[in-house]
Amino acid sequence: MKPNSFVAALAAAGVALVVAACSPSADTGGMSAQAGAAAAPGTRMVPTFRVDTEWPRLPEQLRVGAVSSIAIDADDNAWLLHRAHTLPPAEASMAAPRVVGFDPEGNFLRGWGGPGDGYQWPQREHGLAIDHRGIAWLGGNMCPQREIPGLERVADDQYLKFTLDGEFVTQFGLSDASRGNVDTINFHEPADAQVYEPTNEVFIADGYGNHRVIVLDADTGAFKRMWGAFGKTPADKDDCPNISLSSVPDGPGPDQFSIVHALRVSNDGHVYVADRENRRVQVFTLAGDFIDQVIWHDAPFARNVALSPDADQQFLYVGGGPGIRVFDRATLEYLTTIEGEGVIGPGHHIETDSAGNLYIAATGSGHQRLLFTGLAPAD
Repeated sequence: MKPNSFVAALAAAGVALVVAACSPSADTGGMSAQAGAAAAPGTRMVPTFRVDTEWPRLPEQLRVGAVSSIAIDADDNAWLLHRAHTLPPAEASMAAPRVVGFDPEGNFLRGWGGPGDGYQWPQREHGLAIDHRGIAWLGGNMCPQREIPGLERVADDQYLKFTLDGEFVTQFGLSDASRGNVDTINFHEPADAQVYEPTNEVFIADGYGNHRVIVLDADTGAFKRMWGAFGKTPADKDDCPNISLSSVPDGPGPDQFSIVHALRVSNDGHVYVADRENRRVQVFTLAGDFIDQVIWHDAPFARNVALSPDADQQFLYVGGGPGIRVFDRATLEYLTTIEGEGVIGPGHHIETDSAGNLYIAATGSGHQRLLFTGLAPAD
């Protein structure tokens, strides 16, 4: 797809969206495309996708383990963060560097990353993000009580910055040093991050051990602010090893985050926080004031979050149930679910590129790219 294909499809379909109410039980799958067709007034349009079976093309001599996160740079290159320790013993010697990059056509660019001098590489790689300056941010979620062969039993309480050539830039926080949610220097098994260019602040989903969003100056690491669920003060609780809930109570959910697994900051300054185990996405201002939430009681939800690449970022993508659920970002109305036809499921972390393609890192289930094929009327 051309870099402007998503925006062109919106224009061709006559979107501005008009969204009718749709209950969570009315999943449609939404995979039949009528790309480029003008929408009748009042028609609800949804993005459609197909699996890119040729992506990515890794050199034959390299192997990647469980891919935990995928980040997209300004040139629509895709960078995969993987866990080399998950490779079978027979393939361990073929492990690719921990971060591997592919161009928009899926061709291998280069790899970098892993333990080295001058920084503390995370034991269990988790989140990867690339900021507007082309700097990669990565962290891990190792908890000391996990017993994983070959990994140190320490907490991943740090965040690292590298160039996309693999040159180390700086480290915020230290391994195994967290003092809990009050700590403004160290994290505690952080899950995800995004730099918001207008304020040059990094928003970190901190995450597995802590239960907060923490905001720092992206250059210096100086503490700015933090908040928990509903904008409340985050509280400490023992979640190591991490919990996995089988159900959530009716109503708006607990006053504390469970696992803050992912976040995205929109162009208009809203912070979308995936509170995975509480099955909800909460929306905040940049200052941490609670705005609204979408919660899905009936199935696992809020595994991740991503935004469509148009200027208004009209679609909010959230991993849940059997696939990726799509919402109108302005109203949080449910639209459709991206599932079936080879889609590997809700994923672990997800991301979009400027063409509207959707990338899924699904750890134990694999990784894939879904090519945006246009907009179609919702069923």
